[in-house]
Amino acid sequence: MLPSIASRIAAELQVRENQVAATVELLDGGATVPFIARYRKEVTGGLDDTQLRKLDERLTYLRELDERREAILKSIAEQDKLTPALQQAILAADNKTVLEDLYLPYKPKRRTKAQIAREAGLQPLAELLLADPARVPEEAAQAYVDERRGVADARAALDGARAILIETFSEDAGLLGALRERLWREGELAAEVVPGKEAEGAKFADYFQHREAIHGMPSHRALALLRGRNEGVLQLALKYQPDDTPSAERSVYERAMAEHFSVADRGRPADKWLLDSVRLCWRARVFLSLELELISRLKEAAEAESIKVFAGNLRDLLLAAPAGRRATIGLDPGLRTGVKVAVVDDTGKLLETATIYPHAPRNDWDRAVAVLAQLAARHRAELVAIGNGTASRETDKLAQTLMRQHPELKLTSVMVSEAGASVYSASELAANEFPELDVSLRGAVSIARRLQDPLAELVKIDPKSIGVGQYQHDVHQGQLARALDGVVEDCVNAVGVDVNTASVPLLTRVSGLNHTLAGNIVAHRNQFGAFGSRADLKKVPRLGDKTFEQAAGFLRVMDGANPLDRSAVHPEAYPVVEKIVARSGREVSSVIGDSPFLRALRPADFADERFGLPTVMDILKELDKPGRDPRPAFRTAVFQEGVESLTDLLPGMQLEGVVTNVTNFGAFVDIGVHQDGLVHISALSKRYVDDPRTVVKAGDVVKVKVLEVDVPRKRIALTMRLDDEVGARTSARGADAGKPRQRQPSAAPAADTAMAAAFARLRK
Repeated sequence: MLPSIASRIAAELQVRENQVAATVELLDGGATVPFIARYRKEVTGGLDDTQLRKLDERLTYLRELDERREAILKSIAEQDKLTPALQQAILAADNKTVLEDLYLPYKPKRRTKAQIAREAGLQPLAELLLADPARVPEEAAQAYVDERRGVADARAALDGARAILIETFSEDAGLLGALRERLWREGELAAEVVPGKEAEGAKFADYFQHREAIHGMPSHRALALLRGRNEGVLQLALKYQPDDTPSAERSVYERAMAEHFSVADRGRPADKWLLDSVRLCWRARVFLSLELELISRLKEAAEAESIKVFAGNLRDLLLAAPAGRRATIGLDPGLRTGVKVAVVDDTGKLLETATIYPHAPRNDWDRAVAVLAQLAARHRAELVAIGNGTASRETDKLAQTLMRQHPELKLTSVMVSEAGASVYSASELAANEFPELDVSLRGAVSIARRLQDPLAELVKIDPKSIGVGQYQHDVHQGQLARALDGVVEDCVNAVGVDVNTASVPLLTRVSGLNHTLAGNIVAHRNQFGAFGSRADLKKVPRLGDKTFEQAAGFLRVMDGANPLDRSAVHPEAYPVVEKIVARSGREVSSVIGDSPFLRALRPADFADERFGLPTVMDILKELDKPGRDPRPAFRTAVFQEGVESLTDLLPGMQLEGVVTNVTNFGAFVDIGVHQDGLVHISALSKRYVDDPRTVVKAGDVVKVKVLEVDVPRKRIALTMRLDDEVGARTSARGADAGKPRQRQPSAAPAADTAMAAAFARLRK
């Protein structure tokens, strides 16, 4: 019998069982992961948010496993086939695959050939020939001919007996598990193009003739192959022996099956018949089933890795450096339809909008500069945020002209990823926030706000629409959504939320709150004015003690009477701070930020049964730097003048850019040409890199060198090893030269399915 769930999770996470048990109790009691990670360290023994997320995930899986186990035991018992040995095996099954293997012979199914044969009385014949191969099959079968039962002759009897043996062989749990794992270790996934699909599926050209071990296949390549199959371009097959193997030769898998059932060619009358039964079982049943299962297993593993990559990129993007509370002009670039302009104040409140037409066909450049100058002066703007889509570089030139002609405005322009801005603009949330505003102008507002505070603005968008994933549309959408929601929740609570300025979407992500409670907080704020203290939150309808416990530590009251309300110190721990100031004879406000005083204190002097040493240490750190923001300092990339499109790039150029996406095979960098370039994993560093995210993350400003430009396929090969030599010069001119292009913000669509293979030669 298996150990307890807590024991199993503890072994997997390499922590103590009592840590897991305590965490499970908190989760079952309604506590959130951010709350447990921050405020219940004594209870969990200091488990961090990553460990807690994994624990929660495994807890769900193992509880589902136990529920399935009980259902299977009940089903077999009702069939009166539950033996002590079978029960023990089921109780010992540690995953769903093993459990289903054990259940397979007893699982209710449609009438099979084997069942029909058993009903015709052919089970004894099958057992006889398997136990005594010295019997002549045709002679032994004569005794079972019975036209009344559908057995017309000896051949029919043998066919029925073979069907029984094939089903028996294929439902042996131990054998099935061994064959599955061996095929997973040794099998190769082969891809070839569907005849006639060569032109239509050109983006999969690298896989038209491809064969690779299924075990250990990189997730991005696996998902590319599966996408090619789903689009009808590629045919996939699992291979377990060389293609030139003679058809009569028995594979190691057939031999393993034969050996398992003591079937061998010793010259006895039934040996060939039994070996043929084994071959038919393997080729027509077991292998076909395992092929589907292992390709599905590959897909699940690749999806899990893809979701992990997406979650990591999303975390980096959400925790990107905020420009802070500075009035900002947002520009949503466009050509024919003009550049949409929105000015927001330092809190993100919309002040004014406009549309200017500096580009073709109107080319009203001077008036556009004048309008922007007037807006900047009128609203004392400090920043200009430019969306990085079509016409972004042309619009960046406009901003540079504005700053050059009006230095007195002291403006700074920044290129901002507009991924997801159009989704927000057309959303119900945006419509409710700006009911009278044109959809395109809402996008300009979003661009301005995401420069001020990326986290606060991006929480308004479905994480899947932000575009920092790896084949995000090919993975299980429910699992992806749960993982991304967890990331957003962790990021929001790591930073904290100003309860007097936060939007409903931002408040919804706070520990313990939901959309209804977030709406109630905003409604209460609108009706009665700003919250004066955290305690005032208890006046919000339906916000009870449990919710207050979960949420209060993450909500900030910046201008309240109690200075602790703008810190991450939980209200429940205020008595600890009171004890500290009581001993010193000082006021709370004078203690906050006094590093020498706080560092001189002994945390153990203030710990007790309720608040242990970890909590006291966290309190002292928070008092030292109250409300500290874990995000980095704000920094921008400077795109090179005159490099505005693919046709402007030449091998050897060194440029500055912003990392927009990180995948398992490298990082994508925006260098200001409307198309991200790829820094292959082998070109990220001079040292060996196993995981690109250990070197770069989304939002990083990096220096790169251009290695190669492929205009027809819109691909740019970059390196961060600036002393790398550039090969033969590649012309960047082509039929598409000069055409404006939308920069692709998402790794998978931008790189397309063959990106990693296309630049494989960059490996050293």
